[in-house]
Amino acid sequence: MATPVTAQNLPPGTHSVDDGAQQDAYRRQVIAAEGALERQDYKKAEETLKLLAAQKPKDGRVQYDLGFAEERNGEEAAAAQAYAASIADIPQFAEPLVALGLLDARAGRVAQAHKELADASNLTTGSAELHARALRALAHLDEQDDPEAAREELLAALKLSPETPDDVLMSADLAERAKDWSDAATAYQKALNLSPGDMDATAGLAHALQKEGKLAEADSVISAALKEHPEDVRLIAQAAEVYSAEGKAAAAIPLLEQLRSSDPKIAADPDTTQLLAQLYVVSGDNAKAEQLDEQLLAVRPNDPKLLDALGSTQVMQGKDAAAEATFEQAVGLRAAFGDDQAWAETEGHLAFAASKNNDPQTCLQALAARATVLPNSPTSLFLEATADDHLHKRREAIKAYQAFLAAAGGKFPDQEWQAKERMEMLEKER
Repeated sequence: MATPVTAQNLPPGTHSVDDGAQQDAYRRQVIAAEGALERQDYKKAEETLKLLAAQKPKDGRVQYDLGFAEERNGEEAAAAQAYAASIADIPQFAEPLVALGLLDARAGRVAQAHKELADASNLTTGSAELHARALRALAHLDEQDDPEAAREELLAALKLSPETPDDVLMSADLAERAKDWSDAATAYQKALNLSPGDMDATAGLAHALQKEGKLAEADSVISAALKEHPEDVRLIAQAAEVYSAEGKAAAAIPLLEQLRSSDPKIAADPDTTQLLAQLYVVSGDNAKAEQLDEQLLAVRPNDPKLLDALGSTQVMQGKDAAAEATFEQAVGLRAAFGDDQAWAETEGHLAFAASKNNDPQTCLQALAARATVLPNSPTSLFLEATADDHLHKRREAIKAYQAFLAAAGGKFPDQEWQAKERMEMLEKER
């Protein structure tokens, strides 16, 4: 009896008829699965591709197709495994690398996503469009922490595929982060030309123009848009900012009050609240400003600049003792200022509050601290003179009054008159 021919005893380089039939059947199933993918019948495609992957777990292209189907069926963990298997089988296959990078980016696995997308962008395989997609995704990942790298990645993507409205908006955002307000305004205007009426681009253009100092143009852009979309939160916020920069507190305040009353999240936003408090100060409503500053301090009790703002509203309401205590708390947080000049200015505010609160010793201490960073000013010299005068330091007071008069140059007539009067009286006391 003849020995049956099997796969185990076939001569090298030959295949059995059954083996060929299996390969044909496998190929037909692959074609059927790809057809299901084209029809967007992802459930059917996944069923078939899982069977194929079980037969040949190292078929990188089947694993990629399986991951694609699973991702569209909402099975992201399974899709990630399939993409990883595809990459392991075909390291130069760009498609699963990009797909896995995008999936990880959406899931917040930023470091992994960045590596996968960077690797994909450096492959020589894959279409120009796919490489551009990887580069754009990289730019989005780098937008916050490394805007310069994001700019380069976006420019590289634009060399591979046509510019899109989203690209224009991103370039505008990156220019804003670099504080290149002219480029930002140009990009936002281009975005509006591509997508007329886009609210993000409109608000961005107004903001960039405002930062450029083109307040009339910013006002024109934002006011026209606000007439068309009076309930749009982005426009209301930007309009308030523009009007504030123009000194139009009366126009800005109702907008911010409307924003805060319409949305609890905005009401809790510290930047919006602080802007409204500043506008209340400009409009002379210091009581409301103080109330908002105190609300903010309940959340950020060790914010020295916020304490400085609160102290200023207290001074303007005649709450001199409270203001002195507030400023003392602020200057005690020097490191938190992150800016020695701002700290020194607050020392000057403390000196003024202490002077009004009849505390000349604290006034002089604050002025001495201020002088370690900032040069004397007519105001600081006058405060020094009056503090020395209150402490009966006649010689020091005369010297400070003289320095004040030399610096004032006729710009402070009331204080100059007072200084001359006190000098005459002090001279008589000799």
